[in-house]
Amino acid sequence: MRSALKQINGQRIVFRGNFSRYGTKSSYRGKPKVTILLLDVKDQSGKTVSDHLWLNRTKGIQSIEPLHEGDVIEFKARVKKYTKGYRGYREEIAWEKPIRRDYKLSHPTTFSIVCKNSEKEASPLPVGAD
Repeated sequence: MRSALKQINGQRIVFRGNFSRYGTKSSYRGKPKVTILLLDVKDQSGKTVSDHLWLNRTKGIQSIEPLHEGDVIEFKARVKKYTKGYRGYREEIAWEKPIRRDYKLSHPTTFSIVCKNSEKEASPLPVGAD
């Protein structure tokens, strides 16, 4: 669990993270959604709140692209709790992935690049992305 996020649950504050790469996740209908992976996510005071975090590739993220591995991104987001784990009927999987509460960053806005890493090539978007 992200205990540092638990302490600031419900607050909307500024976060920073190091861009690592693009990814995808399946959607209920239609094409898979593009995501970004941020590493070493810190709050506005510089305290690490998560070692990694996945965010959807929103219009705000698209406005600061192209992104390079190692770019430091700053954004505002609200901390929310969510339920994670396996909710199916197979007991062997339910033991491996029990249902529990965790915390995420929701509704990210106001993206900016704080530190640009132009030494590396821009990370490629996944196949089928815009």
